[in-house]
Amino acid sequence: MCEAYFPVDPGLGLEENFLSLDDILMSQEKLPGRAESALPRLAFVLGQGVGTGDSIPEGSKLEIPLWLAKGLHDSKRRIISVELPKIYKEAWRTVFSADANVVDLHKMGPYYYGFGSQLLNFDNPENPEIAQTILQTFISRFRRIMDSSQNAYNEDTSALVVRLDELERALFRAGQKGLIDFQCWEKGQASQITMSSMVQNYGKRKFTDMDG
Repeated sequence: MCEAYFPVDPGLGLEENFLSLDDILMSQEKLPGRAESALPRLAFVLGQGVGTGDSIPEGSKLEIPLWLAKGLHDSKRRIISVELPKIYKEAWRTVFSADANVVDLHKMGPYYYGFGSQLLNFDNPENPEIAQTILQTFISRFRRIMDSSQNAYNEDTSALVVRLDELERALFRAGQKGLIDFQCWEKGQASQITMSSMVQNYGKRKFTDMDG
C-alpha cells in the first residue's frame, strides 16, 4: 500500500524546505514589526482592513507572518522593520543560559529552533547572541531528550514530550523508534537494524552540499 504523504524533513539553518509541512507551519508564525513606509493593498492580508484594496499607513505596528516579513524585508528600502519575539530577547537568553531544561519550549513557540534560525535572515545586531543561544539550548536539552526516549519503552510518553518544540519531538520519536527496533532485533524479530531516516536524510544533504 502506498502512503498518501511521505514526510519531508524541515530545512537546515536559514533555508526552508517548502515540501515540509513543519516548515510551512513554521513560516506562518508571526513577527512583531512596523511599517516603515505605506503598504498598499496589504491591510486585508494582515487583518487590518475590510477591503482587499486597503493600505497600511506608514508607522503602523504589525504582526507579520514570517514568510511575508522575509519577502518585504529590504535593508536598503526600509519597507518594514521587525522586532525580536520575546523568547529570543536578552532576558530570555539569560534564562536559557542558566538552565535551558526548565523552559517549556512548546508553549513559548513550537518551532523555537527553526523560527530562531530564520530570524538570522534579518539585520539585527543581536544575531550572534541569538545563534549562540539556540545552539547552546539544543546542546543542553539534547541529552535529556534522548535519555528520556531510551528509557520509556511501551509507556505513555505524552508527559515527556509536552514541553518539547517540534524538532525535539522528532528527535524523541527517532530515539523511540531506535529503541523499539533494537528490542525487536534483540528478540530475534528483525534480521537487522536499519539506519534512522533522519540520519539518512541528513547524510544525503551533506553529500548534496559537497557536490554543489
